[in-house]
Amino acid sequence: MSVVSLLTYDVRDRVAWLGLNRPDKRNAINEQLISEIDAGVARASNEARVIVLFGHGTCFSAGLDLTEQRTRSAAETFGHSRHWHDVFSRIRYGRIPAIAALHGPTIGGGLELAAACHLRVADATAVFALPEGQRGIYVGGGASVHVARLFGVARVTDMMLTGRVQDAQAAERFGLVQYLTAAGAAQAKAAEIAAKVADVAPLTVMAVLHALPRIQDMSEADGLFVESLAAALVQTAPEAAQRLAEFVDKRAKPIEKPSN
Repeated sequence: MSVVSLLTYDVRDRVAWLGLNRPDKRNAINEQLISEIDAGVARASNEARVIVLFGHGTCFSAGLDLTEQRTRSAAETFGHSRHWHDVFSRIRYGRIPAIAALHGPTIGGGLELAAACHLRVADATAVFALPEGQRGIYVGGGASVHVARLFGVARVTDMMLTGRVQDAQAAERFGLVQYLTAAGAAQAKAAEIAAKVADVAPLTVMAVLHALPRIQDMSEADGLFVESLAAALVQTAPEAAQRLAEFVDKRAKPIEKPSN
């Protein structure tokens, strides 16, 4: 018997579109889906310049598939959590940037997946929650580190202890979301952003994806030292020389005006 894929995959204009495809389960993330996300990200790194992750149906993702969690032992739960960490780390420290296009509920593990991406676009219907505390469990896909760094520890504490739900406007205000759109427009905005990101020089992308997040965990002196190393590597590459020449010769694209 063939297994139905839970992830759609399509490459258009240098952008790999990965769609969570369990709409009847509100895109709850089970073992098969997390493995397909991992495989899709690996494939995209060889076929595209940018990834956009989105959800089919009424929401991005309602989180962990709790029907699987109920049968796991402590050791199995530990291994399951570490597997999620590994998969999300390959997104975070992958070869190409990932953008999450969010709509409707983005909850629990779905929020952790969104937090693993480098940029997040939410439409006005998006809502964010970490209901694990209300269900007698604890987050296991990286929320303690990555969602807390985006949203703030106090805010995540509130969400986990009280079940508080944050709307898209609050998510943008607090820094979880970088772009806010009208209902139904998140994917279009993600495509617009992805087109810009796809034009960034590969070595610059590498520095942003790999050096910048690590610098945040370093002392000031060590962070500045690594910044200098990254600058020396990126700014002396042939592509940098070409683009700098275009700028000096006034052939480069002008700096855009601020946008939402």
